[in-house]
Amino acid sequence: MPLTDTMVRNAKPRAKPYKLSDSKGLYLQVEPSGSKLWRLKYRFNGTERRLAFGIYPDVTLSRARERQIEARRVLDEGIDPGELKKQARRAAVVADANTFEAVAREWFLKHSARWADSHSCKVLLRLESDLFPWLGHRPVSAIEATELLETIRRIEARGALDAAHRCLGYSSQIFRYAIATARSKRNPAADLRGALPPTKGGHFASITDPEKVGELLRAIDGYEGALITRCALRLAPLTFVRPGELRTAEWEHVDIDAAEWRIPAERMKMREGLIVPLSRQAVEVLEELQPATGRGLYLFPSVQSPGRPMSENTINGALRRLGYASDEMTGHGFRAMARTILDEVLEFRVEWIEHQLAHEVKDPNGRAYNRTAFLEGRTKMMQAWADYLDELRSQKKAAKSYADRAA
Repeated sequence: MPLTDTMVRNAKPRAKPYKLSDSKGLYLQVEPSGSKLWRLKYRFNGTERRLAFGIYPDVTLSRARERQIEARRVLDEGIDPGELKKQARRAAVVADANTFEAVAREWFLKHSARWADSHSCKVLLRLESDLFPWLGHRPVSAIEATELLETIRRIEARGALDAAHRCLGYSSQIFRYAIATARSKRNPAADLRGALPPTKGGHFASITDPEKVGELLRAIDGYEGALITRCALRLAPLTFVRPGELRTAEWEHVDIDAAEWRIPAERMKMREGLIVPLSRQAVEVLEELQPATGRGLYLFPSVQSPGRPMSENTINGALRRLGYASDEMTGHGFRAMARTILDEVLEFRVEWIEHQLAHEVKDPNGRAYNRTAFLEGRTKMMQAWADYLDELRSQKKAAKSYADRAA
């Protein structure tokens, strides 16, 4: 039976603590000292947990129920309300000063709910180890580019170039968040573009933040140019092949019924054939494209000359018309997008991802796997990836991990 104000007010202490249950996990714990503590019992990821709501009468029965409803709403979104409370408490400690650490923790709290736990831990560890010791106490609006660069150089100096790039990227997002929340007027990280040497293989501009990926996908859906270009834009994130492999794709290599695209070795950068499992969404794009170009050689022929593939500048040109600058997103950037999110958000096996990217993957004996390696797992991964993109496109909360579904 749910509690009443009278029952709560008249609850007397006993020799040992005892509970008075309300509903949906909310209960009042009465201590031998006479203290009356509101608690919520809930489960998260299969583990039973407790959340404190305060002391009666400071927190009334009605207020405790309001907090229970809010905690259940957070749980329905896949977030642990206990962890959310801890992060908010940490942010509050430094919030008054608008320090870099305060803004960074607030930014982290806002975005980490969409990330896999493993990725959240990596980001927070980098912030706490590489940025907060030197920048954390500084007012976010007072940090200059030279100060940020000095901090980033410390990371580079120990040989962690990739971590340096990532920390610079996190800093840029944090400063943009500070600007959006009226706590800074400029982003000093933007002045450091090109200050770090590229990591091995160089960088292609790419969008890897899930929220921004959703915005890009919606922009592509609204593309008003040629059908062939629009289909190429839609297929690029679903297959994440190299731009040259996409624009020279031939219908004879595509089996819509089998949902496979078999790219021959001569079309591949590494001269090794690749099987691209086609998700349901990719097949839908091809079925839309087939009446337009299916009688010809190429999926994406040149407008001026159907006997040739589309120009290597077509995809990038379309992205520019959608408002994405060359330092924001490129046709090649769909590969980095998939590589980052499949690993850090969806937590698929790195071997599956690298093989699907047509990178050389070796077995424990140092021998390269053939093109059919991990095909079953890659097929499931490609469908999960397409489903995840659909969720981002529709602004639904993307699941933290699809790996279990494909296991």
